[in-house]
Amino acid sequence: MKVAVISDLHLGRGDAADLFGHDEAEFLRFLTFLEANFERIVLLGDVYETLTSPKPFAQADELKACMQAHPEIVRRFERPPYTYIHGNHDLVAGQVGAAPSELYLNVDGTRLLFQHGHGYDWLLRRARSFSEWSVWAGGWLLRLGMRPMFRMFEKLDFLIRGAKIDPKICSFQSWAVGLAKRRDADVIVTGHTHMGTRAEHGDRLFLNSGSCAEGAYSWLSIDTKAGHYAVNTSW
Repeated sequence: MKVAVISDLHLGRGDAADLFGHDEAEFLRFLTFLEANFERIVLLGDVYETLTSPKPFAQADELKACMQAHPEIVRRFERPPYTYIHGNHDLVAGQVGAAPSELYLNVDGTRLLFQHGHGYDWLLRRARSFSEWSVWAGGWLLRLGMRPMFRMFEKLDFLIRGAKIDPKICSFQSWAVGLAKRRDADVIVTGHTHMGTRAEHGDRLFLNSGSCAEGAYSWLSIDTKAGHYAVNTSW
């Protein structure tokens, strides 16, 4: 099976806190390319940015605003080739839209587990409200024109997460591979870190789709029949 994976688009309401950053016509051409070349397209979480609503903890209303701001893209995502898995920034989609938290595929003799990856973050597990307040405050930094301060806190957040490209020192990869072993998966596919990665861990393969936010293209191409697994930054 040929599968494409994109994640972390962070589609927002179209204001200064919306970090999607793509020309929408160009992004729709990218989706057309994926649809023509892959049997399944997995949207692996944080597709929508619902935590930066003008009012705090208004994620359900913000999800509607995000979808209204990007109607053509949303219509594409509702088509059969797409499978939507929620992340932590669009967690509400699991509550109001029944978006699942994971996908497990067993195709061509290969077992693949798809999860966004926010289950790794200790702050989300132990202090979810504080984490969401922090993201909400970051949205207002962007609206108030304080992008340098936003970037400073963003870098601090990524440092706290402990994600690295090097599989020998990356605690996120260790967590994900451990999850793959517990769930009897050969390949674990994640998003969340915004770091497109392919790394072998013994008999397990770790994949991360990177991020398609801020005008960037980072995505995974998977061909289980051919044994092809790649991170792509263009199309």
